[in-house]
Amino acid sequence: MPSLPGINHQRAIKAFEKAGFRIVRQGKHITMTDGEHILTIPRAAPKLI
Repeated sequence: MPSLPGINHQRAIKAFEKAGFRIVRQGKHITMTDGEHILTIPRAAPKLI
């Protein structure tokens, strides 16, 4: 099975905000919620190739 392409945390945050999530906590990880579901996105520096 081929691996999935990665996206950076900023693109993930924008996509989840469009889906109705909002940021509730920030640190090394960003926690978002839509009132029912909670998700955590790690902040990672993009890899330079």
